[in-house]
Amino acid sequence: MADKTRFEQGMETRRSVLGDAHVDRAGARATPFDTDFQSFITEGAWGSVWSRPGLTKRERSLITLALLAAAGHDEEVAMHVRATENTGASPDDIKEALLHVAVYAGVPAANRAFRIAKEELAKRKEGAQ
Repeated sequence: MADKTRFEQGMETRRSVLGDAHVDRAGARATPFDTDFQSFITEGAWGSVWSRPGLTKRERSLITLALLAAAGHDEEVAMHVRATENTGASPDDIKEALLHVAVYAGVPAANRAFRIAKEELAKRKEGAQ
């Protein structure tokens, strides 16, 4: 990563996971109020964590989904289910991660996440037809 700044690396990784359309929408909605926050998540989450060696994007995707589901961050769960199309995590992978959520974070958290994942995967399937 010596050739790129953490922001540049983060933006490249963010786009590869979430897709250009999502990142472009987030950028278009940015205001002076949250521009620093957008830079922070691009550098920190995407440039420092998601860009590290050691885990694949698929593995990071599943860990992220489980953590977001356990914490009840529904909008982020939906976004990261959509991102699995870019990370290589399959619907079966998502199912297995959410079963772990049920055991380690509680059935209500997993139940909510399963509902969200089913909705997002159905939308993906409808779009593919």
